Amino acid sequence: MKIGILGTGDVGKALGRGFLATGHEVLLGAREAGNAKAREWAEAQGPKARAGTFAEAAEYGELIVLATLGTAVVEATKLAGPAHFAGKVVVDTTNPLDLSKGFPPTLAVSGEDSGGERVQRALPDARVVKAWNSVGNALMFRPELPGGPPTMFRCGNDAEAKATVAGILEAWGWSPMDAGDIRSSRYLEALCILWVSTAARGNHWLQAFKMLRP
Repeated sequence: MKIGILGTGDVGKALGRGFLATGHEVLLGAREAGNAKAREWAEAQGPKARAGTFAEAAEYGELIVLATLGTAVVEATKLAGPAHFAGKVVVDTTNPLDLSKGFPPTLAVSGEDSGGERVQRALPDARVVKAWNSVGNALMFRPELPGGPPTMFRCGNDAEAKATVAGILEAWGWSPMDAGDIRSSRYLEALCILWVSTAARGNHWLQAFKMLRP
């Protein structure tokens, strides 16, 4: 499958390596053409990796991953061209973090709205799934932690899209859990704040959540 990733930071690169390792082709997209970070990453990954713009990544991808800053993700989709997302599974890994008051961050979007809902409104013809937003990039692909596979919560309005993402998560060593429709992004984005807060207190950045049931 062809994967288009918007964002050249650590999250985009980590997910890109995961998709490449599982046999997919990846185009890592940046805001501007010729982005040095994207080009260097693609060259280091081999022939199945490419670099381009947001628009090129969105057009290329059969599945699209959003890995920009959470507060800039809607703008990134506009630059990419909303028509390029139509009908596709779009995985929103972002969190609208606000660091203006220091660390740990708060959410720039909260209450009766969320970053995930804003993405879905900006891309009404896309099938948006929130996932990979509640763990650090070091554990996104095949996390190895005591106690077995950790839980990755996901949410979205399209059941088939959520099933597609669940299959990827399972192949990557996660136990996926359906958290409901896209409105549950409100809770998953808050879960990111909890992850950051608990990680920072003891400097335990290699951590993940796990749901336990009898």
